[in-house]
Amino acid sequence: MFRMVFLLSLFSALAAPAMAAQKTAYFAGGCFWCTEADFEKIDGVGDVISGFMGGEQANPSYQDVAYGRTTHRETVKVPYDDTKVSFQQLLSAFWRMHDPSDPNGSFVDRGRHYGSAIFYADSTQKRLAEGALRALDKANKFNRPIATQIAKAGAFYPAEDYHQDYYKKAGYKYTYYRFRSGRDNFIKKYWANDATLYQAEE
Repeated sequence: MFRMVFLLSLFSALAAPAMAAQKTAYFAGGCFWCTEADFEKIDGVGDVISGFMGGEQANPSYQDVAYGRTTHRETVKVPYDDTKVSFQQLLSAFWRMHDPSDPNGSFVDRGRHYGSAIFYADSTQKRLAEGALRALDKANKFNRPIATQIAKAGAFYPAEDYHQDYYKKAGYKYTYYRFRSGRDNFIKKYWANDATLYQAEE
């Protein structure tokens, strides 16, 4: 009995730091199939969930959002271990996944629901998001202002099951969509040789 209690206590002690490091970030960068796939490639990021945030209607369907019947944006919920990857690193990856200067959608997908946004979960995320946006905007990288909205995270609603891990379920269709949408070419053109850390000086 003593040995069992000891082992359970040891396991709890070892598991506690990992659990404490688990955090969540929320990003809207156009088509959530693409942002989900890109974030899941990052070491330290867990199972990313595609869904919706930023609207008032509870439990919106994809059809509700896609046809503009709500004010939600396609958003991904990104669980991450901040002992392996920082929020600043997630921000840097986020910029490089899409065109943050587009105020009216994302590539071929038009409308507010495809707009760029960072939904912060705490004051640290807010500070870093605002600082990164200011630095990227100041760089005049796209010859137009950064259109990414920064807002406090609200209720997150997962999208229907068929949207989750779409890049794995329908790899050919997903790859074709990414290329034809213009996303991959844009990323290659603007981000391929840019390793700049965009963050305002404190």
